[in-house]
Amino acid sequence: MCKAKRALSTKQDSSALRGDSLVTCRQNSKMSSSSLTASLHTSTLQSPFVGNLNGFRVSSVAVRRVGFLSKTIECKESRIGKQPISVPSNVTLTMEGQDLKVKGPLGEMAITYPREVKLEKEDGGILRVRKAVETRRANQMHGLFRTLTDNMVVGVSKGFEKKLQLVGVGYRATIEGKDIVLNLGFSHPVRMEIPAGLQVKVEENTRITVSGYDKSEIGQFAASIRKWRPPEPYKGKGVKYADEIVRRKEGKAGKKK
Repeated sequence: MCKAKRALSTKQDSSALRGDSLVTCRQNSKMSSSSLTASLHTSTLQSPFVGNLNGFRVSSVAVRRVGFLSKTIECKESRIGKQPISVPSNVTLTMEGQDLKVKGPLGEMAITYPREVKLEKEDGGILRVRKAVETRRANQMHGLFRTLTDNMVVGVSKGFEKKLQLVGVGYRATIEGKDIVLNLGFSHPVRMEIPAGLQVKVEENTRITVSGYDKSEIGQFAASIRKWRPPEPYKGKGVKYADEIVRRKEGKAGKKK
């Protein structure tokens, strides 16, 4: 009996010691995790070594990352956005806040810029589109609106054009008043109204030229013409852009008897 009591008391003491040590370990782990989190929250991560290691360049723009870590990285400047825009002498610019009106010999266009982008007019007929803030959206808008502005200046001064070609037996196009009529192998001719501000010219009944000062409208109307009969890959029949390369496929070979 004495030996059994002694063994029982020894087992209880050891379990109590294990429980105390477990509680102590849990407390230590909580303290270490909290101290780790605090140190990670307070660390700036702006040393050159960390920037080179992770491929980031440090700047004053804070970007929130996944988790409880935050880094300060630099947003790259758009290569297209930083290029200057040359304004010809026959083009007039009117700037009012975030609105810009461009007037030239071929027409007049207007655009409204987002708040992330601003315009600066320099001497010598130079126009620059710059970022107003350093954010990811500003980087996206920078290059986009620089391209749109350049297209407006070139459009009202020189204009744009898009050429299409009809390939196929019996495929032809004609101009009737303000409409373009296409014969593309359907049971009926396709009649399309030419939008205002665009000019359409047909040569040899198979070559179509869409011209104007608005590049986006020219592209949309040319795409709507091509949509009626896109070029097929076996014989190349259809409506294609003049500079389009149609990838051809081989036809299926018949079974040998």
